Amino acid sequence: MANPNVPAGAAILLDFIGGIEAPKGYGTIYGNNQGKLAKPLTLMTLDEVIAAGPSWTKAYKSSAAGRYQFMNATLKDLKKSLGLTGKETFSADLQDRLGFELLKRRGYDNYMVGFLTRTAFGKALAQEWASLPVLASTQGQKRQVERGQSYYAGDGLNKALTSPESVEAVLIKARDAHIVPKPQKSSPQPVPPPAKPATPKAAVLIIILTIIAAFGAAFFFLAQ
Repeated sequence: MANPNVPAGAAILLDFIGGIEAPKGYGTIYGNNQGKLAKPLTLMTLDEVIAAGPSWTKAYKSSAAGRYQFMNATLKDLKKSLGLTGKETFSADLQDRLGFELLKRRGYDNYMVGFLTRTAFGKALAQEWASLPVLASTQGQKRQVERGQSYYAGDGLNKALTSPESVEAVLIKARDAHIVPKPQKSSPQPVPPPAKPATPKAAVLIIILTIIAAFGAAFFFLAQ
């Protein structure tokens, strides 16, 4: 991904999530049924995607759409909170922006500055994306789930599609990318001492004094 609206750390996370949720890209709908659409998903408007969601749920068991598998209710909420008109094309650029917004809702900024632990952020991401595993034993939506399981395990529909170690590795990578290294201080170069003003050579000074003395002597004899 190369989206100027998404910082480096978030881009790393979204690339990872998108690769798991929708390996076939931004035009994906749940179950890889995008080939059945009359119009490619990325050419539809946001409102068209939202309007089609219930029919996709009926036909394919889920309204999840796009590279980040946005649920219908999530898209409605994002539209409202971001002040979108709905006429925006459901393009890769818009999907990246919406995906970044979901990361922020789940604690991206707090994780990046150290206010949220990796385990807690991992759980928050697993709550947003069912294919991601929790990083520690916790209460899931349906039951107690163990490290490596989907937060939604037991719902008969979702399961984790990657390992907790992979999630931890990408979280570390994303955080490292977020931290901008400080420029190294260069050693100050010694300042050369100011040049001493040039002084007349001793020989020149002697000649000048001799001339002055000679004029003085001549003046003395003339005054006699």
